[in-house]
Amino acid sequence: MLKKKLIGPFRQLLTMDKLQIKGALPDDVLEIIEDAGIVIEGDFIERIDKFQVLFDEYQGIEIEKISGSYVALPGFIDPHTHICWAGNRAIDYAMRLAGKSYIEIAKAGGGIWDTVIKTRAASEQELSNITVYRANQLLKDGITTIEVKSGYGLTVDDELKMLRAISAADKITEADLFSTCLAAHICPKDFWGSSTDYLAMMAEQLLPKVKEEGLANRVDIFIEDSAFSPEEALDYLMEARKMGFEIVVHADQFTTGGSKIATEADAISADHLEASEENEIKLLASKNTIPVALPGASIGLADPFTPARRLLDAGASLAIGSDWNPGSAPMGDLLVQAAILSMQQKLNTAETLAAITCRAAAALDLKDRGVLKEGNLADIIAFRLEDYREILYNQGRVKPEMVIKKGIKISSRDKNIMT
Repeated sequence: MLKKKLIGPFRQLLTMDKLQIKGALPDDVLEIIEDAGIVIEGDFIERIDKFQVLFDEYQGIEIEKISGSYVALPGFIDPHTHICWAGNRAIDYAMRLAGKSYIEIAKAGGGIWDTVIKTRAASEQELSNITVYRANQLLKDGITTIEVKSGYGLTVDDELKMLRAISAADKITEADLFSTCLAAHICPKDFWGSSTDYLAMMAEQLLPKVKEEGLANRVDIFIEDSAFSPEEALDYLMEARKMGFEIVVHADQFTTGGSKIATEADAISADHLEASEENEIKLLASKNTIPVALPGASIGLADPFTPARRLLDAGASLAIGSDWNPGSAPMGDLLVQAAILSMQQKLNTAETLAAITCRAAAALDLKDRGVLKEGNLADIIAFRLEDYREILYNQGRVKPEMVIKKGIKISSRDKNIMT
């Protein structure tokens, strides 16, 4: 029989429950339980109620009583990262500061290709170790579920190496890692044929092995002038869908066209969308594909932000990912980025927190997290604050004092939190 325990009281607990997945959200829809407690059994939440009610009812179970004023939420979810890579691109960043464009840096030998060379040279063990290190940094900041893409191998063997490294890292870190095959990141410079030939090779030689080994359930592609055309992408994605993969798209980062393919392919999410205009916004609002804003890339490239406010007002959903990668988004701080996007796009507290909890879970097609409720995973974070509105007010400077993953306390910045 699994052991039960009661944790609390939390000054405020935001369940993020009963929120619609699409459209704008007023702040008054947030369900807030004051002086709350959570009963956990094994990995899952058994019950949430007032702490005193649970204390009186659950006699004899383990009690982890919290001392001080804390605000609890579901563990944050980062639906878009590239944290499996070797090397760094500090030279690229210095060139960008000096006025060079993304395309100019790539032509000078930097960009994605620079990371491909370094990642190919790394061993599977080295890639696994660095992925664990980065995942643990995110976990400490309250991100309990992390999507991780391949895409810096760009050969069958090197993409498999990356995906195996991510799988190995998932077995070590306490965070949950969900891998995505992004072999269609760019057409590699050393490939012998056309970009169409490259995609055909990956569909024929790589994806069946990925499926056979269970290395990823999701396939992504970068649709852009410097990567793959919308027509090439649609054919590739349809082949992946036939194999049983879920579809994700890097869409509308610099030019439009990607979001249309994402909706035609019935993608779970369309990520980036910095270049999306009225037609793309209306299209995304009419479908179930979830827009994922990546403010880290906008900051890193000094590019426009995803039109998040217009997407929500049109009736679309919105999730937020960090896009943590070595080139365009090296910050890797989801909460800082969400706070910046919320101010820049005038997203209220409910919309911003939903974008990194329940709506981020939907962008990964996960139904057992992102909301604190009976039967969901006991992924819980707690900030040492008086009021939940202070989370975004502090613009990411204040991090969770307590992180609980599947019912187990992973970290506590405040050693006196439990009594």
